[in-house]
Amino acid sequence: MADTSNTLSEYNTVIKKCKDIFIKKMKDYGSAWRVLRTSSLTDQIFIKAQRIRTIEEKGTQKISEDISSEFIGIINYSVIALIQLELGYETKLELEAEEASRLFDKYVTKTRSLMEAKNHDYGEAWRNMRTSSFTDLILMKLLRIKQIEDNKGETLISEGIDANYMDMVNYSVFALIMMSQLENVK
Repeated sequence: MADTSNTLSEYNTVIKKCKDIFIKKMKDYGSAWRVLRTSSLTDQIFIKAQRIRTIEEKGTQKISEDISSEFIGIINYSVIALIQLELGYETKLELEAEEASRLFDKYVTKTRSLMEAKNHDYGEAWRNMRTSSFTDLILMKLLRIKQIEDNKGETLISEGIDANYMDMVNYSVFALIMMSQLENVK
């Protein structure tokens, strides 16, 4: 069985960076994101994942922002989507920074618990995956979410939209951990 002791520490390091960016953007923009429907958030995440895939396939990029910032964006937009699923987009648009921070932590905690349960059962299999596979899995989850959204949120047998957003957070965290390890080897 794989040693999972370092995974939680690495996971928390990535999430701390993501939350720091989330909070700074809250200070810059307020809670303007509250106007977004989850379908718009799904499309925003799709744009980020598609950019990652295009860069992976072409091996070059013209915009200087690296793909790690796109994975961070996927994490933060997925957490925002989870918050929007709870609050809805038609409720009060202003959200105090403290409340946004609390909700961010609530959904990260839930998502991290999901990762720990799956990581236990799968034995750290993600460490043997390619970063490009995480990109593909994220794109697949997005297509699933779009189909569920088209079905008005109804599923017959499958997990709901929230589980797919949580999986995208976890895949993005794994990708960032692996990218960080590759940078440390250089």
